[in-house]
Amino acid sequence: MRYALLLPLLVILSCKSEKKQENAAPTAARTGFNVAAVEGFVVKPTPLTESVTASGTLIPAEETELHSEATGRVVNINLPEGRNVRKGELLVKVFDEDLRTQLQKLETQLKQAEITEQRLGDLLKVKGVSQQEYDLAALQVQTLKSEIELVRINIGKTELRAPYDGVIGLRKISPGAYVTPATAIATIRASAALKLDFSIPEKYSSLLRPGQTVTFTVGGSPTTYTATVQATEQSIAAETRNLQVRALVRDGRGLLPGAFAEVNLSLGNKMQALMIPNQAVIPQARNKQVIVSKNGKANFTIVKTGVRQAGMIEITDGIQAGDTIAVTGMLFLRPDAPLTFSKID
Repeated sequence: MRYALLLPLLVILSCKSEKKQENAAPTAARTGFNVAAVEGFVVKPTPLTESVTASGTLIPAEETELHSEATGRVVNINLPEGRNVRKGELLVKVFDEDLRTQLQKLETQLKQAEITEQRLGDLLKVKGVSQQEYDLAALQVQTLKSEIELVRINIGKTELRAPYDGVIGLRKISPGAYVTPATAIATIRASAALKLDFSIPEKYSSLLRPGQTVTFTVGGSPTTYTATVQATEQSIAAETRNLQVRALVRDGRGLLPGAFAEVNLSLGNKMQALMIPNQAVIPQARNKQVIVSKNGKANFTIVKTGVRQAGMIEITDGIQAGDTIAVTGMLFLRPDAPLTFSKID
């Protein structure tokens, strides 16, 4: 009878012991002790071609919206849409007959004033007139010459000429239109060259130099084009923390302004770069960490990163060549936990 009472009690105690053992197993796993599934990676110096990929836009080397300096009716248009024009070529002529008539009047007055000046000059030599009378006549001549020059300038303003060799865009006026300086007539773009505008992150700004070569591609074309860095903006945009860069396209045949370009900028070569797998980096709120094996224990080390490439990332500070870092199982590791590797690359 006594043994019959003890048997159920032993069964209950045995079940409780098994549950404690089952609960203890995941606890040990959570603490990270003796995790055998952790894989390691030995940090080795690796040659690295440092490059940055950025988005850019092609723009004309020169682009000008054409406006007439004079106000009036258009009497002649020479705006061949989509075709080349030469520098100085007449594009638009505004009515100027009133100015030309005024010019003829002033030229006639100038001739008479010059004759009067000459006569008074001859009389002045023999004391026939006073010096004051001659000076007034000479002043009249100079005044008329100035007025004639002003009218000629105004006549020149009625002629809109090409500021440089380029291609005319779509014209926005027709013959007989009344234009003012605010009227947009057409757009001219330099046809000889294109520029490339793009932005790079702030941390690469010190590595960029004028004269540096960049390569780029445009959508729908497998061709790789080259451009030379001309200049950079003298400040970093506070909104994006990027630096604006402008480059001159060497051969823009087949390219159109406004096209999207994918830019590849080579920033130099490093022969002793420390590259580790991307998944080995643990992002934190304020920094980045990797787990380094120190005396068989997990050491969480703060690092600084550099260039990111396919599957790998450069470490510029925090670890050294020869260090062994964890690349898997980081979620189960804790600082100073025993660290063994099932595999090391």
